[in-house]
Amino acid sequence: MGTETKSNSYTGQISTSGGNPKVMKDSLSLVRQTVKQQSNQINLNSNSYSSEQNAGDIRPKQEDNTAKDVIVPFVPIFVEEADVIQGAKDILKVIRPNWDLNHVDFKKFTDGITNKLVGCFHNSSKFGNDNDDSYLSISNAQRILPVQSEDPVILQEEFTTIDTETKDRLPVQYSDNVVLVRVYGNKTDLLIDRKAETQNFQLLHTYGLAPSLYATFKNGLVYEYVPGITLNTESVLCPDIWPLVARRMAEMHRVVRKNGDAKPLPMIWKKTQSFLDLVPERFSDADKHKRVNGTFLPIGRLREEFNNLYKYLEALKSPIVFSHNDLLLGNVVYTKSKNAVNFIDYEYADYNFQAFDIGNHFAEMCGVDEVDYTRYPKREFQLEWLRVYLENYLQRNNIQNEEVEHLFVQVNQFALAAHIFWTVWSLLQAEHSTIDFDYVGYAFLRYNEYLARKEEFLSLTASKNNK
Repeated sequence: MGTETKSNSYTGQISTSGGNPKVMKDSLSLVRQTVKQQSNQINLNSNSYSSEQNAGDIRPKQEDNTAKDVIVPFVPIFVEEADVIQGAKDILKVIRPNWDLNHVDFKKFTDGITNKLVGCFHNSSKFGNDNDDSYLSISNAQRILPVQSEDPVILQEEFTTIDTETKDRLPVQYSDNVVLVRVYGNKTDLLIDRKAETQNFQLLHTYGLAPSLYATFKNGLVYEYVPGITLNTESVLCPDIWPLVARRMAEMHRVVRKNGDAKPLPMIWKKTQSFLDLVPERFSDADKHKRVNGTFLPIGRLREEFNNLYKYLEALKSPIVFSHNDLLLGNVVYTKSKNAVNFIDYEYADYNFQAFDIGNHFAEMCGVDEVDYTRYPKREFQLEWLRVYLENYLQRNNIQNEEVEHLFVQVNQFALAAHIFWTVWSLLQAEHSTIDFDYVGYAFLRYNEYLARKEEFLSLTASKNNK
């Protein structure tokens, strides 16, 4: 599921209401000075997302393996969830001191089921140049950790591999007249390591796979606007779009590396275990506890189910690659004018099994507004999608049928792990989130699909005769 509500139509209203966030006044001048001093450096290292047709053209901006410090300014402001517009204003005073706030429109989006997002439009900037480019990167942040330090976040650009074929390509720069302010939801620090999220954001940006990160604040991020529209259950199957998604994912899996991770652990194991540890044996809401008790509680039964599945999946030897891990339809932005897709929201980006990232995306094709698992992609579509993926991931055109079949089996079996992962995630959200969303109902939805598909998917074997 990820971190979005199941909606593609982002409704909101221009608002200027709100009280004052908690601001450490004595630190603002220092932060402004830091931002000003480093603005040139940040612009060089934070150009916009690449939106080229072929995701294979996306490369790091460095041409050597030298680590380079990039400072993402920290703004010592805490934004109240009920006062996000005023909070956005105070942040702009620091990171965009040249903006006249009288010429800034604020659009508050209400679809996120974990985070709050505010679009700040300088000089009434519009959503995009094309009629279809109406997307603002609504956060999928259902899993997050606020920055605790008041010091600027210092990140390192780390590269272990450079593809020299297109090393001179730079990402296309979008308008700097729109800033997105994302405020983390309540208790999402239980779900997301915010420091790691910020580092991954910057890492992916250096590869042209993420927008510019302008700043962090006590309970959120400020980042670049990405034009386009998010996918839905129809467009994700469009023959002009799905190959772009397959190539984009393959490029992320193929090129992104972090130094010091010679043998990285897959995210799905460590994150699921941490979630299971946090699910309470008794929910604070009596009605929720009654609904989950017997099926999900005691939580040890769900842990045993996952552990047994994991042992089976681990033996499949799916490659461990740097993955998005939350590629629901709302996290894929299609820009028609550039014939390109971009991925957004990186709360769960980390090393993981290749087949998990793909299987999770296939499961998310089943709906945004309403989940319907009869939409799970058919075998024929999957085989086409996987062939395009392998051509880009392996960098060759002569992909054998056996290779596609092998990945097909792995992907569908790892889709089972995705169902359990988001089941546990939903249970944790049900206890802590203040968002009006039926997390318990969603937990049942995912777990019931897991049970319905378990025998079918685990019995799959690669067929060498199918083309």
